[in-house]
Amino acid sequence: MDEQLKKTMSIKIKRLDMFPNHFFGIAEINGEDYKINIQGQSVFRTNLMKLPIKFKDEKALLRLSGINGSFFEDIVNFKGKSEWIEIDSDRILTYLADHQDQIDTIDVLSRF
Repeated sequence: MDEQLKKTMSIKIKRLDMFPNHFFGIAEINGEDYKINIQGQSVFRTNLMKLPIKFKDEKALLRLSGINGSFFEDIVNFKGKSEWIEIDSDRILTYLADHQDQIDTIDVLSRF
């Protein structure tokens, strides 16, 4: 991702509950509520994101941010449309396990 990135959208976390191997909750994009699922990757799902709205780029930088200026970033591949917001990333899952209550926004940065 050598080109200049810009914020394409913001996902506002309204609720995020922790389960043994994933997080599930409600998030908002452009005033609409969607279910959100964040889980680790597998052999078949490596660092990916699916969204319920149109997205133009094949990759995105996800920036999780929240209170006290804390943030975390990871690059994911866009893998199409879904009814939910789906993020599969071991790095994000591990970070959320320790910082769940500190994150309230996921900014999606891309080239378009």
